[in-house]
Amino acid sequence: MSKISITPSIVLEYLFCPRFIYYMTCLKIPQQEDKRYKVQKGRRVHDKKSSQNTDYLRKQIGVTDKKINQKLISAKHSIHGEVDEVLFLDDGTAAPLDYKYAKYKKRIFKTYKYQAVMYAMMIEDNFGCDVNKAFIVYTRSKNKLIKIDITAGDKAEVKNILNKVIKIIANNYYPKKTSYKKRCQDCCYRNICIK
Repeated sequence: MSKISITPSIVLEYLFCPRFIYYMTCLKIPQQEDKRYKVQKGRRVHDKKSSQNTDYLRKQIGVTDKKINQKLISAKHSIHGEVDEVLFLDDGTAAPLDYKYAKYKKRIFKTYKYQAVMYAMMIEDNFGCDVNKAFIVYTRSKNKLIKIDITAGDKAEVKNILNKVIKIIANNYYPKKTSYKKRCQDCCYRNICIK
C-alpha cells in the first residue's frame, strides 16, 4: 500500500495535464490558483452554502440525514478530501453532494464525475454503506440539482487514474504532457515545461 495520499483536486490537475502533478508535487512549484477570481468566488459560495440551511434535508431525493463539510480519508485508495455534504438516503445508501460555482451546460464534465466517484469511494470506506450515485448543485444555474450515477466501472477507471498519479509522485516520474495543445496556452507552467 502506498503511503502517498492524494486529493480529488490533484486528480483534476492530472486530468488537465499529467505534468501538473510533477511540477506541483515533485518540484513543489505552486500554481498560484488562489489568485484566480473563479477560485476565490467559488470558495466564498462554498462557505456561504455550508452555513445556510444546515438542517435542511432534500426529501425529494430521499435524504434522511446528512453531514456537512465532511473530512474523509481512504487508506485503501490512497485518497483524502473534504466533501460538501454526505447524504444518507432512505434506501440505505449514501451519496456525496458537491456545490459547483458553475453553470449547468446539459452535460456532466468528466472532472466533476471523477471527483464524485472519489468522494463515493471515500464515503464507502468511512461509513460502510454503498454509494451508487452523487449529486452536484450548480450555483450559477439557480442551484440546479443534478444526479450522477456511479458504477463499478467508474470506480475501476478512477483507481487506474489514482495509480498513474501515485506513480508520478512516488517515482519523480516526468510524464507526457496533455495532448490538448490549447491547454498549454493558459498553463501556469508553460514557461518551464519541456516541450
